[in-house]
Amino acid sequence: MSSLMQTFALIELSITCAVLCIWILQRFSPNPFPFATKVFLVLVIGNLLFWPLGMNLPLVAYVRGVTGDLSIVLTLLLWSSLLPANKPAPIAFKLVVAIIALCFYPFALGVGMSDPYIWGYGSTIFLISVLLFAVICGLANWAKGVWMIAIAIIAWSVHWHESANLWDYLLDPFLAIWAIVTLINVLYRKRRDKARAGYLFRPG
Repeated sequence: MSSLMQTFALIELSITCAVLCIWILQRFSPNPFPFATKVFLVLVIGNLLFWPLGMNLPLVAYVRGVTGDLSIVLTLLLWSSLLPANKPAPIAFKLVVAIIALCFYPFALGVGMSDPYIWGYGSTIFLISVLLFAVICGLANWAKGVWMIAIAIIAWSVHWHESANLWDYLLDPFLAIWAIVTLINVLYRKRRDKARAGYLFRPG
């Protein structure tokens, strides 16, 4: 059973790495890739990463050794980016993730007397808080946020990853970095646009 779960984890990460490679390729392409092309590239790149290719372990196993298992939320965000009608995550979601990460990681690493990481081991209050956040996503008309959190909770309940902590299914350092960098980029663009507008409409 453990070997089977390890295989599933490697397949999941190989698909995620393939999606990330496609995202990078797309950034350098003048035209968006068709959905069928994206699926084909995922299959090709994912296979290349999953098989040993002359090494002792598959390439993705070395990647997993560095990154560990990514959170389900980040994995689904990346996978959903392939969809033709994919919409970017709301700014409010990125702000919440950034605030939680900035509060969570210092305490989880030993700053202060409280360790919020313990809440992930079956705390009813924490689980209710996560469910309430999913409800808020639904009320805000962001259905993708609802099913991402729902799938993360289901994956945690069946111990899809090695971790038994709900935090590891909801948040990881890469998701936190993405949220923070995206917010900084948004603030920078707004400040730049405001400066340009002031320059264009200044007297004289």
